[in-house]
Amino acid sequence: MGTVWLIIAVAVAGVAAGAAAGLALGHATRDAQGNGITSGSTLERDGLIPVLAALSSTVVLLDDDGEVLRASAAAYTYNLVRDDEVCEPQVAQMVERVRSSGQAEEAEITVARGRLPGAGNFHLQVRVAGIGRGRVLVLIEDRTAARRVEEMRRDFVVNASHELKTPVGAISLLAETVRENADDPTLVVDYAARMNRESHRLELLVGDIIELSRLQDGDALVEPEDVSLDDVVVDALDRVRVEAEAKEVALVAGGAENLHVLGDASLLVTAVSNLLDNAIRYSDPRTRVSVGLSVDAHDPELVRIAVVDQGIGIPKQAQERVFERFYRVDKARSRATGGTGLGLSIVKHVAADHGGTVELWSAPGRGSTFTLVLPRHRTEADRPGPDPEAVQAVASGAAGASFAAIAAISDEPARGKEQS
Repeated sequence: MGTVWLIIAVAVAGVAAGAAAGLALGHATRDAQGNGITSGSTLERDGLIPVLAALSSTVVLLDDDGEVLRASAAAYTYNLVRDDEVCEPQVAQMVERVRSSGQAEEAEITVARGRLPGAGNFHLQVRVAGIGRGRVLVLIEDRTAARRVEEMRRDFVVNASHELKTPVGAISLLAETVRENADDPTLVVDYAARMNRESHRLELLVGDIIELSRLQDGDALVEPEDVSLDDVVVDALDRVRVEAEAKEVALVAGGAENLHVLGDASLLVTAVSNLLDNAIRYSDPRTRVSVGLSVDAHDPELVRIAVVDQGIGIPKQAQERVFERFYRVDKARSRATGGTGLGLSIVKHVAADHGGTVELWSAPGRGSTFTLVLPRHRTEADRPGPDPEAVQAVASGAAGASFAAIAAISDEPARGKEQS
């Protein structure tokens, strides 16, 4: 791999060295996005643009003053470049060492996806080399997916095999019993129903495993799209509406409107619907499950999607483990409700893939609040959030309890700590 990097660096250096020596260096004029080069720039005259465009790696090209001449869009996604400068300290230090020594450097670095603790990391292979005339080329390869697969491979196969073995074994035993008692219609009907339940459980488990595998293979922030959280909530509610009606659980939605994030809409719908599904499963009939959107009370650049239930709650000692794969607080109740133990793990992965995190407040007998916290994406269509007086007016109306909880979502974890 090192040889390939060296060949690329030498090729780029050769192009730069072959340019006319009399051309003035000058600073390239940037386009509206800040990472393109206009016609007549020194990079265009030197013939570097076609070479940089041909590279599959993420590229950052710096001039002799350390200013960014050209940067791939992914360099901004990886939080390496901001305001035409390298803002990641590890890369900046590599650049300085290369300028001082003249020797190329290569290293694997880990950078945070966002400012939130627990938001996940990018794992990047970075190569830095001087290419003449004071310029420095930074090449980046994203190793996040490979690292993620390696980390999960060690324990996932064992856990998945164990979980799959349970329903498969149950179906086998039930089938054997039915075969031996084929002349007993009552037993056959009973055991056939049990086989159907185990088959459904197996189907859900396989579906969740496939969903987790899809999360491992992709990355929501490599080619993100603008996602309306209003649409996410509507789609997620549609997915669980039949289950809620069957259990006589009321679904309530509210909070701020017109909030957006960057990422993958289908993954976010999956995460929110998993939280809603979990809330419905562990709620008693004729209770309420609420989902609300809000801007973080302490940071307007963060948005919060909270799912509040009036269910059985989660003991404090179990709250640290509920996001682990296949972990169940109450295994007997999970079997009764059909849970696979993967839903919250998927939620955690989706949050991390979007540079966010997931928070939990819960108390036994008082319900739970799961909150996705994500970086906000502002659009031209952004409108101011609801007036506080309007929110209070709604909270005092017929839907008081639900919307009061939604309006105060950002404070729920803190209040929960005080009450517990």
